[in-house]
Amino acid sequence: MGRDNDSYQQAFILLGFSDRPRLEIILFAFILVFYILTLAGNTAIILLSIMDARLHTPMYFFLGNLSFLDLCFTTSIVPQLLWNLWGPEKTISYHGCVAQLYIYMVLGSTECVLLAVMSYDRYVAVCRPLHYTVVMHPRLCLQLVTVSWFCGFLNSFVMCPQTMQLSRCGRHTVDHFLCEMPALIAMSCEDTMLVEAFAFALGVALLLVPLSLILISYGMIAAAVVRIKSAAGRRKAFNTCSSHLMVVSLFYGTIIYMYLQPAKSYSQDQGKFLTLFYTIVTPSVNPLIYTLRNKDVKGAMKSILKGEKGAKET
Repeated sequence: MGRDNDSYQQAFILLGFSDRPRLEIILFAFILVFYILTLAGNTAIILLSIMDARLHTPMYFFLGNLSFLDLCFTTSIVPQLLWNLWGPEKTISYHGCVAQLYIYMVLGSTECVLLAVMSYDRYVAVCRPLHYTVVMHPRLCLQLVTVSWFCGFLNSFVMCPQTMQLSRCGRHTVDHFLCEMPALIAMSCEDTMLVEAFAFALGVALLLVPLSLILISYGMIAAAVVRIKSAAGRRKAFNTCSSHLMVVSLFYGTIIYMYLQPAKSYSQDQGKFLTLFYTIVTPSVNPLIYTLRNKDVKGAMKSILKGEKGAKET
């Protein structure tokens, strides 16, 4: 109990991009546009996966969950960020910071595991197509999604209390635009080696283990595709997996760089722009990646739009 009481319950100042006032105006417009795209695109995928019977398959069940995660993930960050960018007020309450950190970590960790689950789904679809509906039955799909959420909550409930209980010696200025774990650890005035070791261990478990499973899945998929004799069959297998592979590359590329490095070597400016990329840009382009390369989603959109036009005409 020797830690300073003023480290607790005190509002935080999120510096964000306040050292670049002109950039703040540009970023406000940029982030607002991408946030609207995120809301529209991910909501459309969720509604399509519910309303169109052709999309009642394991792949779209997981895709709907991914879209829901992206919606919540972005919404936990963007409103506060837009408020801070628009005006001189840069503060966030202590409880608001805690809530943001918990939600951010739950959703981000869950998405890491869910992407691995989706790669397994693609492996079964390509390598065991005749057994796909038997293997990927609804109960297993629900169990896999539940495991993903459990891992997300577990990571958050382990790391968030340790991060927030670090002594900050009265410091309440966060050199970031959100309450993110590396930035909060870096502002501590005590030895953070143990917390960083926990963070690294959980980072390996929730980043490198799912990524390894993804790479194994796609290695087996690649081996199966090579054995397909027809060009049309290879093209179909490639289209089945390419969208997911692009999303994995965007998400994991930035996340691994951000979280598998010591907090003391953490570059704040670089961290801000990388965080901006995977929290704002990636969730907005995911629906575009899946929609533009997916005939089922485009077909579902067309049929729903035709149904609406027909209803208006009558």
